[in-house]
Amino acid sequence: MSAAALGRAQKLLGDVILSTSSFRGDETLVIKAAHVARVMKTLHDDADLAMDFLVDLTAVDRHALDLSETNTTPRFEVVYHLRSMKSGARLRVKAQLDDVLTADGGLDPLSAPEIDTVVPLWPGANWYEREVFDMFGIHFRNHPDPRRILLYEEFVGYPLRKDYPKEKRQPLVRRDGSE
Repeated sequence: MSAAALGRAQKLLGDVILSTSSFRGDETLVIKAAHVARVMKTLHDDADLAMDFLVDLTAVDRHALDLSETNTTPRFEVVYHLRSMKSGARLRVKAQLDDVLTADGGLDPLSAPEIDTVVPLWPGANWYEREVFDMFGIHFRNHPDPRRILLYEEFVGYPLRKDYPKEKRQPLVRRDGSE
């Protein structure tokens, strides 16, 4: 059932898909982040696919800590797990996006790569996207409420990025007015 959904998605999306895989019933589409709005709308609205339930949304940081490695794959993937309540089919969509570079070509550790929000299709994505922003620093364009959800506003950096220093000290913020 999920294999048929993968085939249908390939037929509808064609050249937008970078690759697909199927392993033990887990069907996966890999796309560029620039196409996420079109892909998700197609998967959601197509009568045969009807991916009407967003099971989960998370991110992966594929940053190579060994700078001698030449890694040509994009640094981040935003991963969507979808399910059709009509057919029971499941699809995983991985949207690849690159890190933001500084003017001199270096990595900006506080950069916020961007991808379109999917909240209009699945309102429950609101909190998932806020969590991904908080932990990975990925900004969701047109998100209705882009505030931090797990960390306080003064927190500097994104703790689930592989280059986040484990020894980093954060500012102590007291909300009660005492010092």
